[in-house]
Amino acid sequence: MKQLLRTEEVMLFVLGAWLFSQLPYDWWWFPALLLIPDLGMLGYLAGNRAGARAYNLTHHRGLAAGIYLLGIFLSLPLVQLIGVIMFSHTAMDRALGYGLKYYRGFGYTHLGEIGKNNG
Repeated sequence: MKQLLRTEEVMLFVLGAWLFSQLPYDWWWFPALLLIPDLGMLGYLAGNRAGARAYNLTHHRGLAAGIYLLGIFLSLPLVQLIGVIMFSHTAMDRALGYGLKYYRGFGYTHLGEIGKNNG
């Protein structure tokens, strides 16, 4: 099951890359911006609860899709770009086993504890 879920996330990442290809930006922007959502980790400087909230906000697939769709509705490629980057980053993270965070600390995710064999 774990491999099936990872494969699904890889395919969602590919979808994100394709959506990016439909935008009017050079390809180098995609890898250059891909780690920007991890700035949400800075919330951990204010503690576990604030960190989990900030991280989860920047890694929420529904929010990413909503931002992307808002960009389509408003005909704003920059807003679409923000949504695509959030969406793609989230798929990449989840394919690597990094999930949404619980308040107990960074290592506790909805996919299991980071560093533990949860297979």
